[in-house]
Amino acid sequence: MKNIAVIGAGTMGNGIAHTFAQFGYKVNLIDISEDSLSKGVATITKNLDRMVAKEKISESDKSNTLENITKHTSLEEGVKNVELVVEAATENEKLKLQIFEDLEKFCAANTILASNTSSISITKIASVTKRADKVIGMHFMNPVPIMKLVEIIRGYNTSNETTEIIMDLSKALKKVPTEVNDYPGFVANRILMPMINESIETLYNQVAGVEEIDTVMKLGMAHPMGPLQLADFIGLDVCLSILEVMYDGFKNPKYAPCPLLVNMVQAGKLGVKSGEGFYDYSESRKAEHVSAQFK
Repeated sequence: MKNIAVIGAGTMGNGIAHTFAQFGYKVNLIDISEDSLSKGVATITKNLDRMVAKEKISESDKSNTLENITKHTSLEEGVKNVELVVEAATENEKLKLQIFEDLEKFCAANTILASNTSSISITKIASVTKRADKVIGMHFMNPVPIMKLVEIIRGYNTSNETTEIIMDLSKALKKVPTEVNDYPGFVANRILMPMINESIETLYNQVAGVEEIDTVMKLGMAHPMGPLQLADFIGLDVCLSILEVMYDGFKNPKYAPCPLLVNMVQAGKLGVKSGEGFYDYSESRKAEHVSAQFK
């Protein structure tokens, strides 16, 4: 397996493309927007420059990685002659189902179709194809080039052969693949998102402030990043979407999103990507200043 297509040039998509390309795979990076593709490749270039500066890779490694990436705005053209497609589009069920319907039409019969979804059912995604045995979840962690974990999610009909191929491929990328079954939120977000949501509830109920909550979790629980800062990093809209999938999937009120989270997303306060969430990122992408509304 040497030819890969990655759908989506955003944070996760460009990170996945970067990782495959760095390990010698030919990658077709696909997005409907030429501007998004250019921004994605610019991000990859910047991240590679950082790796060169830290002497983790050479200038030659950087050049080879970039040469392995080809940009496409056509899904049909981008998935021709590839052995694996990794979908990393927005965490929107309707959009993902449409993409997989199109992939079924455009991809060769033996192409494995993977989704980087962090919460949506692989079984449901597979149901719109005629190759449910070849549909699987590859949930990479952000930032993809650095984080070792890949959650490998088996749908109800995912075959052992497909699972073994993707487990081995993940290891070839020097990742640590961990197999999980297909339930809302899988493992990572089933545990993480309720913690983030409870942290937001703690703030909402005025038990403590933003910095105080994050400090308790960093110093008391040895978390490298506080949950509110992490929520900003992930994107509050993404957190809300995942919680809604889990709430809908389990019908359990413990997964109901905090009203404060809902209001912040509706107000466009999405975290780092919008410049403000629980922290203000107008001067720095680091969580150095608490947002004015929480002071």
